[in-house]
Amino acid sequence: MLKQDKKNVKWGIIGLGNIAHKFAKDLLTIPDAELYAVASRTQEKADDFANTYQAKKAYASYEDLAHDSNIDAVYIATPHVFHKENTMMCLQKGIAVLCEKPFAMNANEVEDMIACAKENNTLLMEALWTAFLPHYQFVLNEIKNETHGKLLNLKADFGFSRPFDESKRLFGKNLGGGSLLDIGIYPIFVALSTLGIPEHINADATFFENEVDASCYMTFHYKNGVEAQLKSSIKEVLPTEAIFTFENATIKINTMFHQPSTVTITKNGIEETKDFGYTTIGYNFETIHFNQLIKSGKTESDIMTFDFSRKLIALLDEVSNKIGLSY
Repeated sequence: MLKQDKKNVKWGIIGLGNIAHKFAKDLLTIPDAELYAVASRTQEKADDFANTYQAKKAYASYEDLAHDSNIDAVYIATPHVFHKENTMMCLQKGIAVLCEKPFAMNANEVEDMIACAKENNTLLMEALWTAFLPHYQFVLNEIKNETHGKLLNLKADFGFSRPFDESKRLFGKNLGGGSLLDIGIYPIFVALSTLGIPEHINADATFFENEVDASCYMTFHYKNGVEAQLKSSIKEVLPTEAIFTFENATIKINTMFHQPSTVTITKNGIEETKDFGYTTIGYNFETIHFNQLIKSGKTESDIMTFDFSRKLIALLDEVSNKIGLSY
């Protein structure tokens, strides 16, 4: 639990790539949060990041940041393959960890991380920010309340096109690159959070020359004929929408569904679009929740639970196995 005499949660960030910049920018909008320290593999990069976002400390190694006893929470924004190592290093120091998705490379690593959190009685949560966004919570409530009848079908995709460059993290097999772990996790997250665990999965994929998946096509089959058609690609631009078909209406989370977006409800031929008035990039919502957990002395989120993260990585593992993807 946060020390009683401290009003602000002092944050550290490990790994200072693009997503860390977005997280830090939104962190500045949270009244009870302070960016205290950042760590990169070079002092110059750490200094530049610290100066941009007014962090007090800039470290040239992740280990040095983990040894800073002033830090209450750390955001892990390193490549996927380092999530387990970086997370456990901080948990063993009693630092609460918000770790970017995917939580780790496979279910075994996730179990090790959860066990470490429990052994050290320290808060750990997967940073899947979509779960905390108001527009997504709205859709979850519509489904839970069966406002438009039962959910019959889901279609969700996420795709963009980038030139193949094996030196980039996105395409690097040694860094867990490829479409499935990087962005395919989002359509799978939507299916899991709205329909649960499927009875059966069909999956296929295309690959780059270095055996990293370029596109992944998935169908999740549920009881009573309900299906989720899911797709991810880093070589094809896709609508990046989530479309829910109900008995009496259709709900579409408009493009870039995984980040702050609008929601269109179509019923009896009439469209209504809801705008949720976002003023930030959207990372503040998960961080506010995490701060509340710390201040309450919690060691697990009631929204992004260990059980949910376990199920999510299990689905990723199953799809990986079906398409012949291994790291």
